[in-house]
Amino acid sequence: MRLYAICVYLFLYIPIGVIALFSFNAGRHASQLQGFSTKWYGKALSNPFVMDALETSLIVAFCSALCASVFGTMAAVALQGIRGPVRAAFDMLIYVAVMIPGIVIGIATLIGLVTVFDQLNPLIAAIWPNGFEPPKLRMGIGSLIAAHTMFLMALVVIIVRARLAGMDRALTEASSDLYATPMGTFRQVTLPMIFPAILAGFLLSFTFSFDDFIIAFFVAGSETTLPIYVFSSIRRGVTPEINAIGTMVMGVSLFLLISAQLLLQRGGKKSR
Repeated sequence: MRLYAICVYLFLYIPIGVIALFSFNAGRHASQLQGFSTKWYGKALSNPFVMDALETSLIVAFCSALCASVFGTMAAVALQGIRGPVRAAFDMLIYVAVMIPGIVIGIATLIGLVTVFDQLNPLIAAIWPNGFEPPKLRMGIGSLIAAHTMFLMALVVIIVRARLAGMDRALTEASSDLYATPMGTFRQVTLPMIFPAILAGFLLSFTFSFDDFIIAFFVAGSETTLPIYVFSSIRRGVTPEINAIGTMVMGVSLFLLISAQLLLQRGGKKSR
């Protein structure tokens, strides 16, 4: 079993290591190592198209993670007090949202948003004052944030509910016995206990949204995120600059994932 595990990890991480190695290539060919240099990192960071795509990805990832953390926490706290078939139905919907392939979510979101926009745009134009051009709903950053928030909420709900399940109910009962209001109990007892899980959910949501390509490809409209830019670039051939971008994204993603894992472990130890 140890040999099998080692082979699996090598299969997963050797290609990533190769990309990181060739990102320091001094030559112009991605597959021929001609010395070591960091010039491709500087070139990538000075590329205006890369920086515009990076800015879009950061805005979408931050807003999506923030919305998913807020709404997911609210849903997790509400579901914690539900029992019976209703809770089982919501549990099924949450896990289905995680299991559905991204391409299905992307296509469904695209069809849903286009249908809604086609219905709302004529209505907005009809009620808009004469002499002013009415706004037109279209695909863009807003649709990206909405689509990412939709599927990231399920992830936050699962993480926060796991943390809520490990809480000692005696704490909330003691707060109620001391005449605290439900909002006061949540603010002073529940929220500090589940905050590490909320922060971990935020970091994971930020990572998944920042790295997402499939859903963004369908609902981005004219906007270009960093994964979409990388996909468009590799269609013309892989360069050391693309390797450098991939290495930087991988490094940030690993940092956020490790931070989320440490926060979850710290929250579990604090609860015990």
